Amino acid sequence: MVNILFGKLALVTGAGSGIGRAACRLLARDGATVIAADRKINKAEETIKLLNRDGKAVEMDVSSSVSVNAAVEQCIAEYKRPPSIVVNSAGIIRDSWLLKMSEPDYDIVLDVNLKGTFLVMQYFAKAMVDYKVQGSIINLSSIVARNGNMGQANYAPSKAGVEALTKVAAKEFGKFNIRVNAVVPGFIESPMTESVPDEAKKVFVSQCALKRLGQPEEVAEAIAFLASDKSSYVNGCTLEVNGG
Repeated sequence: MVNILFGKLALVTGAGSGIGRAACRLLARDGATVIAADRKINKAEETIKLLNRDGKAVEMDVSSSVSVNAAVEQCIAEYKRPPSIVVNSAGIIRDSWLLKMSEPDYDIVLDVNLKGTFLVMQYFAKAMVDYKVQGSIINLSSIVARNGNMGQANYAPSKAGVEALTKVAAKEFGKFNIRVNAVVPGFIESPMTESVPDEAKKVFVSQCALKRLGQPEEVAEAIAFLASDKSSYVNGCTLEVNGG
């Protein structure tokens, strides 16, 4: 295996489980030193232990600018430079029918999924610019941003916003040699989808060309590609990983 990310420093948010944890594993596989960031520090520490190589767990609430800034400072203090790879994988759901959804449930999903992506990009990209680090930022959207989904009047718009934000950042950061792209997963087996009723999963599988749910590692492979120099002229794109 060629370590195409050897010498790279990567930060992954939402690293405690699901796609975030899988991204940490594959980035480490390809040679990167991984900083696993999660609101639950014990989950991030579990991820680092799975990597069987040097890395660091960082506690971070992506919806808080104070917490994100502290994480930036912690990374620089530890490694004397900011990460050149940033994966925005942190996300939550608070599903309910639109007519019944509470304002707090609407707000918290937008705060984590959309504002969190904004804050992490803002603070870490500024550090990249200050340290003259060329980088790649990969944001996680969702297929429901394209198709909509009943019960997700907060989640679907938050992920649509991530795609729009990705395109804005790609245009603004290009002059600093920082690429920004989004991965758009379909229905993936992860802790986030465990609460989805089996009947709903069957409906998705019936509509999917590959007739199965996706695995976190399959999304992580796309993330690893966008993190590497193999995608050096890919910027502002949205890459669907949804099984058709």
